[in-house]
Amino acid sequence: MNIHIGRKEQSITNLEKETWTSRTYREAALQHIQTRIPYDAYCFTTVDPHTLLSTGAVTEDGIEAIHDRLFLNEYTEEDLHKYADMIRSGKHTAILRAALDETTERSARYETILKPAGFSDELRAVLICDGACWGYLTLYRRTETALFTEEERVLLQDWTGSLARMLRKTQQSLMDEILSGSPQEPGIMVVSDTFKLLSLNEAAEHWLTQLRALEQLDDDVTPRPVRAVSSHLLSRLLRPSNLNTSSEPRAAFTSQSKACIQLLDGRYLVLHASRMRTLDGSEQIAIRLEQAMPQDLLPILADSHGLSHRERELLGYVLRSYSSKEIAAAMFISAYTVQDHLKSIFAKTGVYSRRELIWFFVSRFHLSDNQMN
Repeated sequence: MNIHIGRKEQSITNLEKETWTSRTYREAALQHIQTRIPYDAYCFTTVDPHTLLSTGAVTEDGIEAIHDRLFLNEYTEEDLHKYADMIRSGKHTAILRAALDETTERSARYETILKPAGFSDELRAVLICDGACWGYLTLYRRTETALFTEEERVLLQDWTGSLARMLRKTQQSLMDEILSGSPQEPGIMVVSDTFKLLSLNEAAEHWLTQLRALEQLDDDVTPRPVRAVSSHLLSRLLRPSNLNTSSEPRAAFTSQSKACIQLLDGRYLVLHASRMRTLDGSEQIAIRLEQAMPQDLLPILADSHGLSHRERELLGYVLRSYSSKEIAAAMFISAYTVQDHLKSIFAKTGVYSRRELIWFFVSRFHLSDNQMN
């Protein structure tokens, strides 16, 4: 195959001179790539550079059908060329079949997911700009198509810098797409200590409508998430004062109570409840309602489930596909302590395995195009 790298690299960088949304840029880049690196399917995913969690994927239908299985393989199984491993190793592009031909290792992704679905090879790239990862691009070829070549890998490698710069540049437009249709200001509502609605703004009225649709409630019924955060806050306030110790200050009982709820359209709504003191001495509760952004969800969920600082740190390594041995080395603790932390996280989140833990946290971030529009 005769590839003119310089000429096509220029065509990719020319895209940087135009104005795009995150999605339209990825679609245009895929069209350019197709002219020099033919493929039969693709998955082009933006990620939060801090957590490496997906903020939206542009995929072909054949890959969408096996997306959940690829997702579980990525986060819960040992395999070749996992995205997090590629970032850590500094090898930013890789061909699956070439690696299988060079090693005795096996790939569950190839043997149990791709091959049965009719795919013969994949070419992966992690897109790094100024030391941060902004996305993953994976190209696939079907069984009857030739395998990817080293020349094609090198060509894609040459393009990764431009692709990453544009993912970073269009990150704000992606957030605008995700927020489309939501109120621009946060919702604020005030309820009594018996959960009677006292006042609210227009944005809160919008979110209450969404919550009632989720639970199929009448207009005069207070949705369960509102009652839940209010009840949680009151339970803290009503704790006996003799339970207050120097290690657990009074502020711990009066801090905000939070809940994160997925709505029918795929968006996530965060509710924060805070105590209000009125001049006549009665108790009121203010509740703030606003759409959660993908990069906000992880700390909100960790906080709402009471994870400690150390548990959050360990969870971050789990979400980056670190093994227990690698986590122990990174956190300077023993493998036994890693397991103790995991058991505590399992208990607080109501899951029973690392696989369930991954699904509980990461599946919330794996937004599709339909959820972005």
